[in-house]
Amino acid sequence: MRINGQDFQTIWLDADGRRVHVIDQTRLPHRFETSTLATMDDAAKAIRDMIVRGAPLIGVTGAYGLALAAAADPADAAIAAACETLLATRPTAVNLRWALDRVQALLLSAAPAERAALAYAEAGRIADEDVACCAAIGDHGAALIRAAAERRRGEPVNILTHCNAGWLATVDWGTALAPIYKAARAGAPLHVWVDETRPRNQGASLTAFELLSEGVPHTVIADNAGGHLMQHGLVDLVIVGTDRTTRSGDVCNKIGTYLKALAAHDNGVPFYVALPSSTIDWRIADGVAEIPIEERGPREVTHISGRTAEGAVAEVQVTPEGSPARNWAFDVTPGRYVTGLITERGVCAATESGLSELFPDLAG
Repeated sequence: MRINGQDFQTIWLDADGRRVHVIDQTRLPHRFETSTLATMDDAAKAIRDMIVRGAPLIGVTGAYGLALAAAADPADAAIAAACETLLATRPTAVNLRWALDRVQALLLSAAPAERAALAYAEAGRIADEDVACCAAIGDHGAALIRAAAERRRGEPVNILTHCNAGWLATVDWGTALAPIYKAARAGAPLHVWVDETRPRNQGASLTAFELLSEGVPHTVIADNAGGHLMQHGLVDLVIVGTDRTTRSGDVCNKIGTYLKALAAHDNGVPFYVALPSSTIDWRIADGVAEIPIEERGPREVTHISGRTAEGAVAEVQVTPEGSPARNWAFDVTPGRYVTGLITERGVCAATESGLSELFPDLAG
């Protein structure tokens, strides 16, 4: 996707064939910087510290992290230790385990001398598959936006999104934002309401940055404004992403998503969730009971960073000194509040039967 007129993906291999480069998302939107991952520990730190984020991109970064580990030491014990370290970085997004399991299985079936090359090749395939998958999600979701545009008779379609599920959360295109990009490039009139997404403000910083770079009309709003907009007919549909989806259609996304789903349900606003099949956890059915919810440090709640009038980026405290804070990163929206799941194979009901019909090869 475009940044200052130049095409970028979020992760790419260095010319040396070993090191990995990523966009440092902790610096956005005020600075565009990249970070180099030279070791498995670098990859683990990038995931843990949210230099990279978003379930699909976390998975790809984990795959490259395992390739870096295999290049340093291809022994079985070293591969197992690397997987354990990488898995511990972010517990909620299932793509990380999916990608690591896929690469590890390939490596353990090969001779140690072959493992590094195999790992890099497989990580590259996972990255390429993610791009194709997100492009297909965009095509299927864009059809929903075009249908809404026809109902609006030329008036812009107002879409609400939460957090960042754009190309910064994947290798390219994104999940929830891919339909918006595809529809906008095809000429559909649309406007995006961008939730700020406290406490890390991924909407206000990352989604707004993406949409501005792509020239998509948008407005940043406070997290709690969405219900008000729906009550007054100012939202035509909601599209969000998900870090883990159960086989029954429950979706786990950034904290605050559940409240948007409830507001959409109360106001008859379609609520869609866009996801690649790698985000489906076929092992579990009850998202509220079974999905582990990451709790991050309280400083993300008590402090906020921004750009001063002088152009410096500074962090300030927004809570009284001594007030405790808690910071759950995700919540779960039951499938009964989801109008449909937008996947690379089409749109389906947020139910076990709906997912099984689209993915019979995976459901078993």
